[in-house]
Amino acid sequence: MAHIPVMYEECLEGLNIRPDGIYVDMTIGGFGHGRGICEALSGKGTYIGFDLDEAALLRAEEKGSGLKCRRILIHDNFHNFRSHLDGLGVDKVDGILIDLGVSSFQIDEAERGFSFMREGPLDMRMDRSAAVSAYDVVNGYSREALTDIIRTYGEERYAASIASGIVKARETSPIATTTRLAEIVENSVPAKYRRQSGKNVSTRTFQAVRIEVNGELSGLRESLSSMVDSLAAGGRMCVMSFHSLEDRAVKEVFREKARGCTCPKDFPVCVCGRVPEIKILTGSAKTASGEETEANPRSRSAKLRICEKLEGKNDEKR
Repeated sequence: MAHIPVMYEECLEGLNIRPDGIYVDMTIGGFGHGRGICEALSGKGTYIGFDLDEAALLRAEEKGSGLKCRRILIHDNFHNFRSHLDGLGVDKVDGILIDLGVSSFQIDEAERGFSFMREGPLDMRMDRSAAVSAYDVVNGYSREALTDIIRTYGEERYAASIASGIVKARETSPIATTTRLAEIVENSVPAKYRRQSGKNVSTRTFQAVRIEVNGELSGLRESLSSMVDSLAAGGRMCVMSFHSLEDRAVKEVFREKARGCTCPKDFPVCVCGRVPEIKILTGSAKTASGEETEANPRSRSAKLRICEKLEGKNDEKR
C-alpha cells in the first residue's frame, strides 16, 4: 500500500512554514510530511528528521534528493532530540511536527510483526537493533504484567482474560507469530464482544504490546514540554496522535504551557509572575475529513493539536 500522510494539508498549514526556518520532524516515517516541509523551505532553510527505524532514514535520503533545503537525518528516539540540537548548535527552532502513529510501512511489512492481519514473526520493534521484541513481552511477562499493559496501554476491558489466555497458550509452546497471538486474543473474549466491538478485537492488545516494546509513552510528557521550550517565539508545534493516552498527554502539556497566573483570585496583583508560554490554536483536536477517512481508513483515529510559542522573557523572535 502506498504511504498516505495523514492530515497532510492540516499539518503543513499548522506549521506556517518560513522558507528560511529550522523545522524538526520528530518521526520521519514515510517522509510524506517531511517532503512537504522540505518543499516549502528555501536553500537557507533546515529540515531535521528523527526516526528509530533506519528504513525511514533511507526513504528520506532517497525521496529528499534534489530538494533545496539543508537536511539532517538522525537515527534515534525523538525523546533525545534536545541533545542532538545542542550538538548541532541549534537553540531554538521555528516548527516541530510529531506524528505519534506507527508507520504504514511498518504495518504493511509482515516481517515487522506489527499487524494482526498479516502473519509474521512477533516483533513490533521500530528500532530493529532494540533488545526487547513483542515475542519477549508476550512470552516472558507475567500474567499480572500482561494484564497491566493491556489494560493501561490498550484500554482493553478484557485485559485479564486475554492475559490468562496468553499465559495458558504459551505453556504448550511459545507464541511466535502475529496470527497466533490474534487467535488467542479472539478466543479470550466473549463472542458477543467480538460481534459488537466494531473493530478487530486484537487491535487494543497489539497496540498495548507495541507501546510496551517501543516505550512510546515513557517520558512523552517531559519530551513534549521540552519541545515547547525549544520553539522560537512565533514557532508552531503540531502533534498528531492516534489513541487516547497519547492525545491526553498532548492536551495536558498544552494546557499547562498555556496557563498564566496561578495566584488566588482574591490577590489584588499577581505575585507568581507566571505568563502563558503558548497559545493553543486548536480549541478541540482536529480530525481527518470524511473524504480522507474514506480514502485512508488509518486516519480515522488521528487527532491533531497545534500550538504557537508566545514571546516571553527569554524568547526572542528569530
